[in-house]
This record gives sequence, structure tokens and C-alpha cells, in this order.
Amino acid sequence: MSESDPIIRLENGEPEERATIYAIHSAAFGRSDEADLVASLRDEGVVLVSLVAELDRCIVGHILFTRMFIETTGEPVPAVALAPLAVLPTHQRRGIGTSLIRQGLDLLRRRGERIVIVLGHPDYYPRFGFSRQKASSLESPFPPAAYMALELTPGALDGIRGKVKYPAAFGL
Repeated sequence: MSESDPIIRLENGEPEERATIYAIHSAAFGRSDEADLVASLRDEGVVLVSLVAELDRCIVGHILFTRMFIETTGEPVPAVALAPLAVLPTHQRRGIGTSLIRQGLDLLRRRGERIVIVLGHPDYYPRFGFSRQKASSLESPFPPAAYMALELTPGALDGIRGKVKYPAAFGL
């Protein structure tokens, strides 16, 4: 199996696998903040999708999607936060993160989710359809250059204006 075609599967939730995911985030970011965020989001009960990437039966990457909302003048609009994404440093820049994102977005689309929001590198996420323009009507605490949205359903953000509300674990 090539690294461009890792096995992407749902996290099984077992303690050993969670410890591996923790280690991947810590190694990828050089600190434990993102790994701690994953644990806090699980504890908060807002995880929608948690995927791992395996090569030779070893987990080398992880992505998490959680429930968030856009507070509007009417009812809150459900959305999904993509955060965090991590791949072991020894396996980065080989398409593993791309596979995790694509398969995660496909799964969310099949589950009927309509909007995904990410704070990320402005040269990386647009390849998946994320756009600063789509997020321009959303009030967030993040720099606009790195704040992007994706419509899993065309037109899902049409007429939507409001403040994003992340899960408490994000500390915003």
C-alpha cells in the first residue's frame, strides 16, 4: 500500500487508540494543546466524526469534526468545525491529510451536514472548496485570511449572517 492511499476509518474509541491519537497531535504540533483539545471535545460530547489514517496497521494521522453553530437573528444554524487535523511529522506532505479531509467531508455530506468551517492555512484548504468569501458573513474571533467555510450543500450559507459559536472546549 502506498502512502497516498492510507486506510481511512472511524476511530474505535479504545484507550490505546486514543493514546496514539494524542501522541500524533502532540508530535505534529510540537505541543499538547491540540491533543488536549481533542480529549476535551470528546468529553464535551460534540464529536461528529473522528477519523484515523493507517499505514501498515499503524495510525499515522487523525482528523476531528465537531458540532458548532452560527448564531443568527433567527434559529441557530448547525455547522461543523474541522479541527484539529494532524499527521505524524515523518508522514507529512504525502497526501494523508488530504485523504482524511476528503473522506471526512464525504462522510459529513452523506450524513446531511451542510456547512463546515475551518481555521487553517489559506493556501491549503481552498483545494477542498473552503473559501474566505463563504465565511465573510460570519463573525469569528479569528483572522479573516485563515478563516474559511465550505458548503457541503450548494447555497447552504446563502443569507446566513451571524456569530460562530464553537464548543466550550475551544475556549473562545
